[in-house]
Amino acid sequence: MDNLNYAQKQRLAYIDFKLMFIGHFMRSEVVEHFKMGLSNATRDINLYKELAPSNLVYDNAEKRYFQTHTFSPLFNHNPTETLSKLANKLAGEDSVINGLGIPFETPSQLNVPNINIISVLTQAALNCKAVNITYVSISSGESNRTIIPHSLIDNGLRWHIRAYDCHSNQFRDFVISRITKAALLDQEIGNEQTMLADKQWMRFVPLELVPHPKNIVHPKAIELDYSMSSGMLKLEVRAALTGYLLRRWNVDCSKNATQRSAEHQLWLANRPTLYGVDNLHLASGYDDETTPTSKNEAIQLN
Repeated sequence: MDNLNYAQKQRLAYIDFKLMFIGHFMRSEVVEHFKMGLSNATRDINLYKELAPSNLVYDNAEKRYFQTHTFSPLFNHNPTETLSKLANKLAGEDSVINGLGIPFETPSQLNVPNINIISVLTQAALNCKAVNITYVSISSGESNRTIIPHSLIDNGLRWHIRAYDCHSNQFRDFVISRITKAALLDQEIGNEQTMLADKQWMRFVPLELVPHPKNIVHPKAIELDYSMSSGMLKLEVRAALTGYLLRRWNVDCSKNATQRSAEHQLWLANRPTLYGVDNLHLASGYDDETTPTSKNEAIQLN
């Protein structure tokens, strides 16, 4: 490895990344990514095989290289950078909370999840596979669960994996750093366990955010902060992510703007839009007595 130049290391790192976090790659992907010829791509793959012969196996039927059970990464992949790269791939164009169309700065993560746990979860999400995990929650402690992940979520402080929980038969968010063990399972996945069946994920909630009518003396400053138009910022956010965004931006979701602390600079002008959103226990000032069960379950899970 020490005798390789920078460009070669970049290409090998790409192969290593694909194997670790996606579980497979094709020669054509290397060609396309680096805009190189087939012979050069073959040379790099062969070099990777020389350096790590136990990391990959070729499937003639699929014309694809797959990760082996004895895989050990050649490179140290930074967990934070890896999660950021994978968020777009897993969530599509809507990069979880970051794909909302206005600029904001992401706070530093208090804790970085285990890179090996991340690799199992991303492989499962990208290849529609189930995962057996050991999960530690605040309320119930350690338990074993089978989940079917489909998307990464960055709530600004922690990374979550959105997944179907076979124990509760519901889609839920799991804090990745609380997963201590993870192993891919070879079992059939039902249509009701995939992302398209996740109603909270597929539903988009329109939000109308305005400067807080009671806390802000000069609303123009807030309008500039959030690139508001005519004194309002209009967003469409996945229902599953709405609570995270409202808490992250300290949005007052009370009916009459009653949250008077200084951190509440925004107020939700169209409060009825939150009807049916599951994670409203995260929304400051919102008290929906019609959905106590979903609130309690979400709190217990986290």
